[in-house]
Amino acid sequence: MPGQAFLDEADRRAMNRSDEIRLQIAENIRNKFETKDSGQHETYDSGMVRDTEQGKPRFDLLLPLDVPFPNQFLTRCAELLERGARKYGERNWEKGKGDKELARAISSAIRHLVQWASGETDEDHAAAVVFNLLQAETLKYRMEGK
Repeated sequence: MPGQAFLDEADRRAMNRSDEIRLQIAENIRNKFETKDSGQHETYDSGMVRDTEQGKPRFDLLLPLDVPFPNQFLTRCAELLERGARKYGERNWEKGKGDKELARAISSAIRHLVQWASGETDEDHAAAVVFNLLQAETLKYRMEGK
């Protein structure tokens, strides 16, 4: 695998799939990506110049400023995915390929939404809704051949 020349054989064998993915992402960043420029720049009082954020996804706005990390909704979603990875294996949810898996994800999303709206607290139903929508939207994207 590219980027592993610095690892000895024992380290390479010990790497799990997540490590391989992270290493591949780092290699892609080093070798394949360019820095795009919209032509619109913002200049700061310090003299720093950056491309504008206008028209770009603002992931930073997904994190409320007054909510500590453990209570962030995205943290709860990530914790749900971690529990699922321990129980079913990493990225098991991505194995789905067809209508049956899509129907199951939609069914689960609706059930968890109703449980959340009903005030049930036996599971993190809000995070489960988002997980099931993530799976459903990923399946729909892949099924459309994109």
